[in-house]
Amino acid sequence: MPSNFFDAILFDMDGTLIDSEPLWLISEQELMARYDFEWTEVNQAFCLGGPLDRVGNYMSSLADGVKDGQFFTDTLISLMAQKLAKGAPCMPGALALLDLVEELHMRFALVSASPRVLVDGVLTNLATHHFEVSISSDDVVKTKPDPEGYLKAAARLGVDISRCLVLEDSATGVQSAVASGACVVAIPHLVSIAETDRIRTILTLEELTHEKLQEFYGQWFD
Repeated sequence: MPSNFFDAILFDMDGTLIDSEPLWLISEQELMARYDFEWTEVNQAFCLGGPLDRVGNYMSSLADGVKDGQFFTDTLISLMAQKLAKGAPCMPGALALLDLVEELHMRFALVSASPRVLVDGVLTNLATHHFEVSISSDDVVKTKPDPEGYLKAAARLGVDISRCLVLEDSATGVQSAVASGACVVAIPHLVSIAETDRIRTILTLEELTHEKLQEFYGQWFD
């Protein structure tokens, strides 16, 4: 790994690494249809980035409390596990970026607000790219927007979080990453994310060439 470069890249999973948001939308619609509620992309955008207990409680309120939040959370996870077991497409540029960070001998980790069963399902389908560290919602006391997941990933990698680059797609995830002290590149698609001194935005991971990563590094550290 180059000495004048990020210590590690920390990937969010849903909507950043894999194109799972359509699967979440289908699962959410299937579940809420059982209770005669038409779940739309507006509802999905409100829940983007989790945490899942918030999603479950939101669903419970929309279903007039016929079942509690935990029921909706558990059922949604079960529906998603079934879908992810069949595989989910990667986001544009994701596999090429994983190839690049491996070629550069960079450290990299996966940090998700999804439970371990979903994270492991995705990692199984990405077996050719070895994440030496993965953090799920089951591995932390507080999941995103709390920074614990990113801080724990950096600690397990043995790197300085302030010299790590986080890739996120949601406002909740970006909030978590910024609070951790990391540098952040956001790839928003359902909600807008404003640039700040710690946040840069791109349209797709396809933009993250070696040269672009060096450019971002220079903006923060040179």
